[in-house]
Amino acid sequence: MITFPISGWFALKIVPTYERMIVFRLGRIRTPQGPGMVLLLPFIDSFQRVDLRTRAFSVPPCKLASKDGAVLSVGADVQFRIWDPVLSVMTVKDLNTATRMTAQNAMTKALLKRPLREIQMEKLKIGDQLLLEINDVTRAWGLEVDRMELAVEAVLQLPQDSPTGPNLDSTLQQLALHFLGGGTSSAAGGAPHPGPADTLEMVSEVEPPAPHGAGPSPKQPVAEGLLTALKPFLSEALVSQVGACYQFNVVLPSGTQSIYFLDLTTGQGRVGHGVPDGIPDVVVEVAEADLRALLCRELRPLGAYMSGRLKVKGDLAVAMKLEAVLRALK
Repeated sequence: MITFPISGWFALKIVPTYERMIVFRLGRIRTPQGPGMVLLLPFIDSFQRVDLRTRAFSVPPCKLASKDGAVLSVGADVQFRIWDPVLSVMTVKDLNTATRMTAQNAMTKALLKRPLREIQMEKLKIGDQLLLEINDVTRAWGLEVDRMELAVEAVLQLPQDSPTGPNLDSTLQQLALHFLGGGTSSAAGGAPHPGPADTLEMVSEVEPPAPHGAGPSPKQPVAEGLLTALKPFLSEALVSQVGACYQFNVVLPSGTQSIYFLDLTTGQGRVGHGVPDGIPDVVVEVAEADLRALLCRELRPLGAYMSGRLKVKGDLAVAMKLEAVLRALK
């Protein structure tokens, strides 16, 4: 009684509604205590608090190979709660780490069995299936996963049978995959649903061959004339919007290659024959006829890329700005 004011401070514990207290008396576990006030015996009882509220963690992105050979970076967001505080204390030492590793292993095994297209289009369905697999393991730990959402961070390599083609440059493969994932095109090559006004539009670019002996129309000059036609549209506003340097390797009908540049980094911009003064941000290889169609707005960049008529090397974000250059020609 003499020491009660002091010992009572150590013997009485308040357990909130969202917690349970696991008490060990002389090493033996007792029934979970709480919520409310719990009396402990000093020097005899030891305890551990268990939070029953829903918590969340992220599975860090990791590189995975899908069934069709694509390489992608995938992570996940997981929400879980403890439903049996005794099991959560007695079965696993580090519950968070064990759950994270279980979720990552289940995700890896599931995605290895699926092609890239299915992973992108059915993330919710895959997440629900992973919930069942993970809970089969974690319920024995007194833990239940309530939600798991996959997050595809990036596609590092497309499958060999991808509609973008195995030999296309990797810098724009993710751009093409982005548009392919945004809508479903018909088997006959029809255009998908149109996207926002400031994005590239994917349309069918299959054109009938020109009649034998037919020359270009007056609005379709050859490569040298294309440069002259482009100069009046250069402006400081376009330079401010694009801020990049392009090199065009134009394949002439004779099979030779002619190099031109479009520098939109300073002043009102410059266009001319030969390589640019500095290192270009994007190098574009295109046939003369296709370049003419691009500048005449008869061919869209993404459509040309998808059909293999446009090859690009360089930064993806800079390549997307090429559409702004073509819009200025209207």
